[in-house]
Order: sequence, then structure tokens, then C-alpha cells
Amino acid sequence: MAFDDTFRLSAHAVITDAAGRVLLLKATYGDLAWGLPGGALEPGETIHECVARECREELGWEVSPRYLSGVYYHSAYHSQAFVFRCEAPAGTEPRLSAEHSAWRYFALDELGAVQRRRVEDCLNYAGAAVSGRF
Repeated sequence: MAFDDTFRLSAHAVITDAAGRVLLLKATYGDLAWGLPGGALEPGETIHECVARECREELGWEVSPRYLSGVYYHSAYHSQAFVFRCEAPAGTEPRLSAEHSAWRYFALDELGAVQRRRVEDCLNYAGAAVSGRF
């Protein structure tokens, strides 16, 4: 990779409910897919700052990342996605931004293969971040 090449970085939150289901948001852009809360880093921002900002913008929640569970390369987007375990504030529902039309907690067996791998890696965290390629 050359010095001037572009490369995308993003940070995402795995947030679960009391039943262990994972929170996903339905996008209002692109392919309208369901995905983890999160998004692209802004210039000068750390990955921890990014996941906290994205949760504030997309959910209206203040979250503190508990741990970084994995970093995943996505060949379709030429990007690295950092995945964090985060906790939702007690007793609150998301207040969605215009970027998302719906939110829902999904059981692990309802997730697609890529999303499921990232979430299972996060929930099975053993003290060290893992990596993967999709």
C-alpha cells in the first residue's frame, strides 16, 4: 500500500438486551441493510471516540466501550471495521437519527454470516482482540 492510498476505517458497537439478542439498525441509505451501530472515523478521531460518537448520533445514547473484541477487513469496501462491546443505558430506547428507519434486537441465529461472526467473537471475548477477513 502506498502512502497516498485511501483506506477506510470504522468502529461499531455490539449492544445486547437482557435476553442476549444484539441491537441492529436498518439503514435509510445504500442497500437499506440491518447493521451494528457505528460508522466511519472522522479525521483526528480515535476508534474509541468514533464508536461513542456514532452511538450518540445514531441512538441518542452515551456509551463507553468496554473492550475492543475484533478488527475485520471487508474487501468489498477496502476497509477495516473495529468492533467494540458496549452497554446501553438502563431503561432507555434508541432515538434514531435520519440515517436509520428502525431498530430491533436480533437473536444470533437471525444474523447473516459476517455479522454473526463479528458478534460471536465479541460475546466470546477471551481477553485479546481477534481479526478476520470477509
